[in-house]
Amino acid sequence: MSGDLFAGIDLGTSGIKVVLADADDQIVSSANRPIETLRLAEGWNEQHPDQWWEAVCDCFDELAADKSTMQRVRGIGLSGQMLGPVHIDKNNQPLRHVLLWNDCRSVVECDELLQLVPDIGMRTNCTPDPGVGAPKLLWLAKHEPEILQQTDCLLLPKDYIRLKLTGERATEPSDAGGTMLMDVASSTWSEELCRAVQWDVDRLPRVIWSWDKAGELRADLSKRFNLPSGIPVAAGAGDNMACSLGVGVAKPGDCAITIGTSGVMCTVDAKFSPLPQHAFLTSHHAAPDCFLSMGVVMSATASFDWLRKLTGNSTKQLSDKIDVLFESGKAFDSPICAPWLNGIRTPHNLPEARGVFSGVTLSTDAAMLGWSVFEGVSFQFKECQRAQQAAGIETNDVVLVGGGSNNTLWSSMIATLLQQPVRLPRGRSLAACLGATRLAQVAAGYGSAKDILHRQPDADLVIEPRHDMHEALFSRFERYREFVNDLHC
Repeated sequence: MSGDLFAGIDLGTSGIKVVLADADDQIVSSANRPIETLRLAEGWNEQHPDQWWEAVCDCFDELAADKSTMQRVRGIGLSGQMLGPVHIDKNNQPLRHVLLWNDCRSVVECDELLQLVPDIGMRTNCTPDPGVGAPKLLWLAKHEPEILQQTDCLLLPKDYIRLKLTGERATEPSDAGGTMLMDVASSTWSEELCRAVQWDVDRLPRVIWSWDKAGELRADLSKRFNLPSGIPVAAGAGDNMACSLGVGVAKPGDCAITIGTSGVMCTVDAKFSPLPQHAFLTSHHAAPDCFLSMGVVMSATASFDWLRKLTGNSTKQLSDKIDVLFESGKAFDSPICAPWLNGIRTPHNLPEARGVFSGVTLSTDAAMLGWSVFEGVSFQFKECQRAQQAAGIETNDVVLVGGGSNNTLWSSMIATLLQQPVRLPRGRSLAACLGATRLAQVAAGYGSAKDILHRQPDADLVIEPRHDMHEALFSRFERYREFVNDLHC
């Protein structure tokens, strides 16, 4: 077992990553490829499934150069960006570009769906939102009915990649909950919900658990990638679930906060506790006997990237300037920012909201705006925590993952607002990939789901709340809340 490896594929919004890791989460090799998003209009975001597949193949082709290492691989797992419906025909070919998780065109259809099924938020993963699947189906029915007529099966992004790997159609509950066609409490397709959007249950794939074997790697791909023949491919998981697994967040009370393109606060709950009134996503976790309550910040590092490009800075340059600003004692003179560049999901569900800076003066510089963005994203995580606590969902242990977690000042800000320590676990930069490799281990028969998925990595760093931030941050948080109140008026 010590020499065996497992491949983890992470299908992200901005790129594809593939890692080879051992049973102790030690990464042996990796490859990645970027993915471009087609932005047809404000809030209209699409990608073509074959872009993903070509990138996956490119990554495996790169890794295949080391044949001896590839021959040690015993299983493949997947993590995938969630919510984007992949329409395939009878020949398993995609019929159009995929409307991504951050596509906002189906706002009207959300209202229509809520009228059709008033209690849908208590039965599915959330209240209707333009990011999830069912409103997108209603939009396509109005504008591209021929696509729906030709669709033989509806998949999720990582399900399409698995189909290409194995030739088998399947999905699993962590991702399938985002279609809004699934009864999440029982993890089964709902004929009633399907009827509401005029969809046939028989045009949905079979549902298995995330850690189950969903098929075997096709023989031609085994040969192409220098992999052993017949290796199992796990069903996989949605990216937030896989990311949580990669850092051992698999038991009730565990919490993972992702500071990535979007931000997500994932808290494990022993029961199905939907919070549709606060736009939480609540799906079955990719670990046994638990659910994941997910609060979503639509623009996290995306807000920071927007600002650094606007001000002509690199990530390091702007981060260093913010550090200097804080050390100078002038950070709390910065404007208040509500970085809603792509709307608000949790906890207010206002997809048409847009960003606000308040208090900009002639002395405001890039560092002050950067600090404001850090704060604004952190304030949204605080709102998520408050909503979960009000519903009785408590967090015992918090870990930070995603690119933004590498910024110590930003992580300190979040710890201070949450009022509890946060851990930065080993391997967090590739947590989704590692979560996928853990699922591959279970599918390949290397241990039980609980034994493998509950394993917690060591922490590279533990960040405590900062007393020198507390009073000012909470005061500014209340000013941020005024923007939210204005939106609700």
